[in-house]
Amino acid sequence: MNLSQRLGSPVMGQTPSGKNGHGVADELFQALYLEVVDSLDTTGIKQLDPRELRKRVSELVSEALRVQRASISPQQRDRVVNAITDEILGLGPLEVLLADPTVSDIMVNTHQCVFVERNGVIEETDVSFRSERHLLNTINRIVTQVGRRVDEASPMVDARLPDGSRVNAIIPPLAVDGAILSIRRFGTGPVSLKELVTRRTCPAEMAHYFKAAVRSRCNILICGGTGAGKTTLLNALSRYIPSRERIVTIEDSAELQLQSRHVARLETRPPNIEGKGCVTIRDLLRNALRMRPDRIIIGEVRSAEALDMIQAMNTGHEGSMTTIHANNVEDAVTRLMSMLAMAGTQLSEAMMLQMITRAIDVVVHVARGRDGRRQVTEVAELAGVSCHQVPPPAPPDYRGQVELNALFALDGRSGGWSCSGYSLLQNRFEDAGCPLDPRWLRGAR
Repeated sequence: MNLSQRLGSPVMGQTPSGKNGHGVADELFQALYLEVVDSLDTTGIKQLDPRELRKRVSELVSEALRVQRASISPQQRDRVVNAITDEILGLGPLEVLLADPTVSDIMVNTHQCVFVERNGVIEETDVSFRSERHLLNTINRIVTQVGRRVDEASPMVDARLPDGSRVNAIIPPLAVDGAILSIRRFGTGPVSLKELVTRRTCPAEMAHYFKAAVRSRCNILICGGTGAGKTTLLNALSRYIPSRERIVTIEDSAELQLQSRHVARLETRPPNIEGKGCVTIRDLLRNALRMRPDRIIIGEVRSAEALDMIQAMNTGHEGSMTTIHANNVEDAVTRLMSMLAMAGTQLSEAMMLQMITRAIDVVVHVARGRDGRRQVTEVAELAGVSCHQVPPPAPPDYRGQVELNALFALDGRSGGWSCSGYSLLQNRFEDAGCPLDPRWLRGAR
C-alpha cells in the first residue's frame, strides 16, 4: 500500500466544488496530491523534519505543476503545500482548526460537515474531508497512535491526541450517515485557580477554600454535565498537592494534566478482536492500591468502580479526587448510590449513604451557561446522614437522607456567589496549617 492509499487518496467527484479550501480546482488539487505523496514514498519521509519535508513538498508541487502544465498563484501554491504537509504530518484538514486556540471542540458530523465551538458558540466551518475514506483514514491514524482500533467489530473508540485532547469516533454501521469524529480540546498548558478566578469561573474566596481542601487531604468529588469544566478544575486543584505525595491517576483515556512530577498514570484497555484482554477502571483501581499511592485520582466514575473508590477513600487514601456526571450536588450522591448498587452490594440505602458521607468531604458542581461560560455553581460539604422510618402501611424500613452544608452557591439572576460563612472542615484546615480567612467566609460576593 503506497502513501496516498494510507492517507486516503482523493476520489474524483466526491468533493463539492469550492469546499477544499485551497483555492484551486478540485481535480487539479487531487492530481497534485497523488503525485506528491506517491513521490515521497522513496524519499525517506520518516527521516525528514517538518522544515525539510515542507521544502521537499514544495519542490514536488512545482514539478507536478510543470508536468500538469498548470498555472496557479503563489498564494494558492502555498495553500497546496501546507495542505499536503498537514496531511502527512498531522490530521489533514483538521490541522487549521487544531492550530486555532479559540476552538474548544471539533465536531465532524460527516466528511463534508464540520462544526466547531468557539467561546461557547457552535458554528459551521468551511473545512471538509475529500471523501468518507479520507475521514476513516484520519480516524485510524489517531487511534492507532494510542494502541486502539476501530472497525466494524469495534465501531466505537475513545482516544487522545498528543496534546491530550479527547477524541471519540464512531463509524458505520452504527453511524448512519458516515463516520463521526468528536475532539474535545484542552489548553496548551495547565490552568491555575488564579486563571479560573480571572475568568469568573469561581470567586477568590472559593479558590482559597479549594486550596485549603486539597492541602488538608479532603476527598473531593467534582460533578457536572458534559463540557462543564470538570477535568479543567481537577487539573487546577492538583497544583496544591504537596510534591512529596505519590499520585496514581486512572482514566479511560489519559487526558489529565496534573501539575505534579510524582505521578503514576494508568489507562484502561479495551478488549482485543477476540473479546479478551479488557482492563477496566475497577481492575486498575485494585492494582493502584498496591502501588503505594498517597492519593488516587480517577478521571471519571461511571459504574461499579465507585465501590472500590469509596473503600479506598475510607482506608487511608485521603485527598483522593474524581469526577461524575450529575446535574447538582444531590444528584451526584444519588448517582453514587446507584453505582454502589451496580457493584452488587446488598447494603441498605442508609448504609450506602453512610459509606458515601464518610468517604467524601466536599462536592463541587460546575456548569456551562448559555453564553458558554463555565462556572462553579455550588460547593457543599457532606455533613452526615439523617435516617427516618417509612410510615405504615409500607413494610418496616429505614430511609436515609444526606445532610449537606451548602457553603457556596451561584445566584443565577445576579451572577454572584453567596457564602454561608460556616465550614465544617475549619478545624481540619487549621490542623493542616491552611486556615480559612474568616473575612472570606461572610456574606455574598
